[in-house]
Amino acid sequence: MKKLTRTVKKMLDAMAYADAGENMTLRDKSAVLSKASADSVEAPVTASRTKPTRSKARRVALYLGSELPPEAIEYVIQTCVRLKHELTVLTFGSEKAANNLLQPHAAALQAAGIDMQLVMLKGEPLPGLNRYLRGHSEIAFLACKDSGYLGRSYLTGIQRKDALPVPVVVVATQEGSAAAQAQSTAKQDPNNTSVA
Repeated sequence: MKKLTRTVKKMLDAMAYADAGENMTLRDKSAVLSKASADSVEAPVTASRTKPTRSKARRVALYLGSELPPEAIEYVIQTCVRLKHELTVLTFGSEKAANNLLQPHAAALQAAGIDMQLVMLKGEPLPGLNRYLRGHSEIAFLACKDSGYLGRSYLTGIQRKDALPVPVVVVATQEGSAAAQAQSTAKQDPNNTSVA
């Protein structure tokens, strides 16, 4: 019974201090952890077992398909720097394929000081994007290329403008041709979809 009581106390202490490091300096974290270890029967859970904290910064989401045109990544980098946002790359492909597409741009992202997070999504594209974006209010908008499935569906009007919970920016690429850009300008909805 005594061991069960200690275990329950340890669990309650861990829950009480689980978010202690969220927005604290290293000195403040040390003070809280020192107090926790002095108050508890056993030492609290070590830092290596805790989940890494996520940045509370606003983020731009980039929908990554099977290719990454330079215009799309340049637009995203410039926008993140200008708005002081971080970057979340969303893909339904494999992690290896995504890393291969992003690797040539790693130096530019690092030079711009942009924190990039790669998120692997599952399921059908639109419902999967919808699920992720609804659960992540830090996403300011979603960028996609005009030559991919999502971009073409927005430009041709197949996709409802309110299909996703965030604004969608369709980035014009050389692959997308001037005709697609002209067509998108005619169908542009200033409230939720734009062409960059």
